[in-house]
Amino acid sequence: MSTLTSLKIRIKSNPNVKQFVHRMLMPKNQARPRLWVRWMVNPLIHKKGKGAIIRRYSRLDVFPFNAFDLGAGSIIEDFSVVNNGMGDVRIGDKVQVGIGNVLIGPLTIADNVIIAQNVVMSGLNHGYQDVKIPIGQQPCTTSEIYVGADSWIGANVVLTAGVRIGQHAVVAAGSVVTKDVPAFSVVAGNPARLIKQYNPATNLWERV
Repeated sequence: MSTLTSLKIRIKSNPNVKQFVHRMLMPKNQARPRLWVRWMVNPLIHKKGKGAIIRRYSRLDVFPFNAFDLGAGSIIEDFSVVNNGMGDVRIGDKVQVGIGNVLIGPLTIADNVIIAQNVVMSGLNHGYQDVKIPIGQQPCTTSEIYVGADSWIGANVVLTAGVRIGQHAVVAAGSVVTKDVPAFSVVAGNPARLIKQYNPATNLWERV
């Protein structure tokens, strides 16, 4: 076990220490790390592959206590937001994160994925069950989103917590994905439903 991993475990196991560290890393009631974390800590901890690009006007709300990896040749375009506060965000090689995307962990994006504009992928949900407490003050739950290699996620898509997108799948623009998407398939709609699937016997994409 590495020294950093051991330190993370010790911090997370002690509520008082955890609260103190959180206060040092981010202002109260905010999800954005303090400037010293962004400038001095994150560049030393988080992995950025060769040739990876993060555009100037993207916003990285990433913290040292969870992973943020950006693979070789990948790009995060302007006005996108990446947040690993509730879970790891791992982006593979040659991934295109389009303008205005919101990526909230836990989230894994495999290699060669194309993500169009204004896509939201959030691996967390806010609790709402206790009507005596404002929703914003209730505990969050998390469930990892996984996007398979070579997939294409169209503009204005929403991927909800826990869904898995199969390899070489297409999610049509404007879809809201609430269930897993099979590999080599096309889904569309709200909620998204299967409309095409690749048939290896005919070598064609056939309507379902």
